Amino acid sequence: MEKKRNKKKANRGGSKKKMNSDQSEAIKSVTDWLFVGSSPSPPLSSPPDDFAVTINNASLRCGEKLVFELHSHSNRSDGFLSPSKLVQRAHTNGVKVLSLTDHDTMAGIPEAVEAGRRFGIKIIPGIEISTLFSSRESGSEEPVHILAYYGASGPAMYDELENFLAKIRDGRFVRGREMVSKLNKLKIPLKWEHVTRIAGEDVAPGRMHVARALLEAGYVENLRQAFTKYLHDDGPAYATGSEPKSEEAVKLICKTGGVAVLAHPWALKDHVSVIRRLKDAGLHGVEVYRSDGKLEVFSELADTYSLLKLGGSDYHGKGGRNESELGSVNLPVKALQDFLNLGRPIWCEAIKATMRTFLEQPSDSNLSNILRFDRARILKGSSSWSCGGELMDRCLAIWLTNDERENDEFEALRSKLSCVLISSKGSCVTVGA
Repeated sequence: MEKKRNKKKANRGGSKKKMNSDQSEAIKSVTDWLFVGSSPSPPLSSPPDDFAVTINNASLRCGEKLVFELHSHSNRSDGFLSPSKLVQRAHTNGVKVLSLTDHDTMAGIPEAVEAGRRFGIKIIPGIEISTLFSSRESGSEEPVHILAYYGASGPAMYDELENFLAKIRDGRFVRGREMVSKLNKLKIPLKWEHVTRIAGEDVAPGRMHVARALLEAGYVENLRQAFTKYLHDDGPAYATGSEPKSEEAVKLICKTGGVAVLAHPWALKDHVSVIRRLKDAGLHGVEVYRSDGKLEVFSELADTYSLLKLGGSDYHGKGGRNESELGSVNLPVKALQDFLNLGRPIWCEAIKATMRTFLEQPSDSNLSNILRFDRARILKGSSSWSCGGELMDRCLAIWLTNDERENDEFEALRSKLSCVLISSKGSCVTVGA
């Protein structure tokens, strides 16, 4: 019996996987990006499985996993937590990189970035855009959500994207009123004011807000029942707003320097047609991983169409056993490497485009596009007036490696920016060449 126990112990000890060269390269690539501006690449330790990204670094406990959470919501759309509380929860759950992907708005990103700085979490600015996909075969439409991931300075041509999103948000008010009207016709006297109170000031109401109002008013027993009984796609109280075509959203994400990823494809009626057509429009990836593992059918489709394989918890903070916890999705290190290898050059070009726009017209409004998501850090420690080149260096310091920012294009931009003075309050003046 003792020999058998010893043999089992030996087997357990000997079964630990060794890191191969691909894993080592992937981990180095991911950590190089994560720790840009802080320290050289940390030493690697052997991962216990294909999902672990374990490293030894002063900012991480030895052997701690590096968790990326790429799909989450705050109360700036239909989540329950504020952006800062969401980041705090992510920190508690061991998340090191968080993308806030609120529905049709980036209003929560500045607060998330500030909280991320306090908790040591890197924030990827994101959005989940509401769209409609029209089937060419049946002529029917179904809602499709597209995730967009941006770099540190956010979208290039921010105003164009914001105008696009504002139209969707305006349509959410129309849609919400229509849902309430349909519920009233079903003899459920829900008040529109109840929905807007739950949504909060300046927040475009969505289905979740209507569901919460139904729950608070006692018309359903839980949020799940609100959706299954009334608010599911094609449900008796379901309504659409003014969502754009799915292809249009993907093209705009690409145009503004983002990575476009199809959200929760398992909820679609005809996911093959959606993926095929959106790939033609420029789609970069598809959600494949959930908290319960990888969905093979979508992994195979991602391979077929050469798309990134990503995933996230889609955390809203509503609680209950049916919601995946923040940081609960295990993304393979290779998937993270592929994501960053594709995204970083796109984000780099977006940063250059934003800088060029500012140089062409060094106005306070164009400066605000540079400062939009991380104003406090970028201007922190500045004298009353500082050189625009210094501003650019502070913008890039925690996002691009030395190799990425020390090239002829950035040097030319830095040289031209030396003619612009930036005040510590975020205004600018050109002083001449």
